[in-house]
Amino acid sequence: MRRIAWKYVYGIIGLILLIAVGIGFKRYIQDYTSDFIDVTLYSNVLDEERKLFIRLPNNYDSTKRYPLVIKTDGNFNLARWDELLSEFSAQQKAQDSIVVAVPNLVWSDSRNRDLVPPYARREVNIEARPAELNSPELFGQADRFLRFIETELIPYIEQHYAVSDNRVLSGFSAGGSFVLYTLSTRPALFSGYFAFSPAAWYDDSVVVKEFASRLPQITGAPVFVYLSLGGEENPIITGAFRGLLSALDARAPANLHWVHSYSQGAGHVENPYLSLPEAIAQYHQFRDNL
Repeated sequence: MRRIAWKYVYGIIGLILLIAVGIGFKRYIQDYTSDFIDVTLYSNVLDEERKLFIRLPNNYDSTKRYPLVIKTDGNFNLARWDELLSEFSAQQKAQDSIVVAVPNLVWSDSRNRDLVPPYARREVNIEARPAELNSPELFGQADRFLRFIETELIPYIEQHYAVSDNRVLSGFSAGGSFVLYTLSTRPALFSGYFAFSPAAWYDDSVVVKEFASRLPQITGAPVFVYLSLGGEENPIITGAFRGLLSALDARAPANLHWVHSYSQGAGHVENPYLSLPEAIAQYHQFRDNL
């Protein structure tokens, strides 16, 4: 009887392991592969390999030059970008673009590490994080991730693909805070910045305060920034978003063209999907008026 019982135990353990492997494989396929060109780039800055999902325009022609969009969070909304850019290009509403999406690492929490600004290392959620999770190794290294984009990712794309100097950085939530951080520290790196539902509430809205203080330092060529929020988002997120708008209204320099919108009835995750067409259209109009 004991042998029979142990067989059942081993069988259950084997089944659990098989399910775990299956779940892990499914997650890997969903998060770390794309329907486009997948490239693995070793980063000396980050000291790790990073995947790139590269979406090329329809009928890509290497003798032409295309705008470049760099977006965070890999597959999130990448199909939406592909759909809209193809549609807008066919209707001559916007120029088709090369989109490079950087997925987060699969087996570790690289998202908060890479996208949260270094001045927002505590309480990176609406609720405060437990003390044992406040390690800067886990989050708050947006400066390093930005250095990776500037010194490794962009040069790699410029070497292998036909891109112009028309560049957009796009991010959602934590990625939105990364967009704001990049705009306020390296404004000339991109000509357009899309921040969807930006996570500006960290540490009692420290992102808002830092952004406001750095706005007057954005000088030089014209720069575009688009911000959007879902109409049904958390009140804390909404309050921080209004703080960003107030800062822009009071302190935006003359060379910074900014637009914002609300997606009525939309929550946090739905907002980027709904507001992306407006972001692309507004940016295209901005470029036409230069």
